[in-house]
Amino acid sequence: MARVGGVTIPQNKRVEIALTYIYGIGRKLSNDILIQAKIDPNKRTVQLGEAEVNELNRIINEKYRVEGFLHREVLSHIKRLKDINCYRGTRHMKHLPVRGQRTKTNSRTVRGNMRRTVGSGRKSANQKT
Repeated sequence: MARVGGVTIPQNKRVEIALTYIYGIGRKLSNDILIQAKIDPNKRTVQLGEAEVNELNRIINEKYRVEGFLHREVLSHIKRLKDINCYRGTRHMKHLPVRGQRTKTNSRTVRGNMRRTVGSGRKSANQKT
């Protein structure tokens, strides 16, 4: 099992796809890293040698912010927005959509699956009415 950037990447996937399992690395960045490391993107993770895994680790650790550091950075940005009481910060505090979405419907993921109206499917189908 190859560990790259502190994450165990899947074995039977192409390296190009397997690197995207690391938080902060997408397809474009994955391809850029593989070009720098001179590794074929179509190679499977199982076929990588120890030297290639070490080279991937070196490139990712030196040049990119990933995983824990990136999570902390995002949380610090959200905390800053809350501290200065800007609109986006207050939306974060109230657990409401931040980017202008409507809230009358379709904000279940942010607000949680709260069903506040009477006929909104609270009873299961096998109960008597």
